[in-house]
Amino acid sequence: MQINDPIVGARDVNLWYGRNHALRDISLNIKEKAVTAIIGPSGCGKSTFLKTINRMTDLVEGVRLEGLIEFRERPIRQYDIVELRRRVGMVFQKPNPFPKSIYENIVFGLRIQGIKNRGQLQEVAERSLRQAALWDEVKDRLQDSAMSLSGGQQQRLCIARALAVNPEVILMDEPCSALDPVATAKIEDLIAELKRDYTIVIVTHNMQQAARVSDSTAFFLMGELIEYDSTIKVFENPEDQRTEDYITGRFG
Repeated sequence: MQINDPIVGARDVNLWYGRNHALRDISLNIKEKAVTAIIGPSGCGKSTFLKTINRMTDLVEGVRLEGLIEFRERPIRQYDIVELRRRVGMVFQKPNPFPKSIYENIVFGLRIQGIKNRGQLQEVAERSLRQAALWDEVKDRLQDSAMSLSGGQQQRLCIARALAVNPEVILMDEPCSALDPVATAKIEDLIAELKRDYTIVIVTHNMQQAARVSDSTAFFLMGELIEYDSTIKVFENPEDQRTEDYITGRFG
């Protein structure tokens, strides 16, 4: 597989919450080591689609999913769920650190895998915190509670926690919506750094953010994928009038 070949592929994906048809015939390929933004108004299926990629929707009662989603050319249904979520990590809208120390948050996933070597845990903790641009801020307080961090720091801690288990894809569901502009800028800078080594899919309401951070953009509307192309093309020369209407603020 070459860099920027598809790492995740969706074919004719339909999803229902009970009778609500939330995703309708979604087909798209997500390129490796690039940032893909998913935009669209509230309730259009953005977060639902994101959660199908690592089977988070399996946890929701009454969900029915049809179609094919592949990770590295293999149906996600064929993966052990723990293995899939290790390789396809997730960062949520609100920072959700565990009520443990900063250090224990980072090594939590490794401990679950049975890794006990103290040197290895410390090495991974430092590497992950450096990757998340948080090491310099917390290196002298690793035993402090994660809850003592600011909102922006907590979100970067959650990114570091996802990185610690060495994923290939990082799903980000509105990762900056609860943050101030300074913290948001740090997360955006971090995304630009991380795409050298990871594939990132970000759901965002903020179209300026999508334009700043992403290589490709998918526009969802009422459960349908309206347009998917390079971010420059979607924002500057969209194919579909509905895309232009949304981007220019006529609705949404």
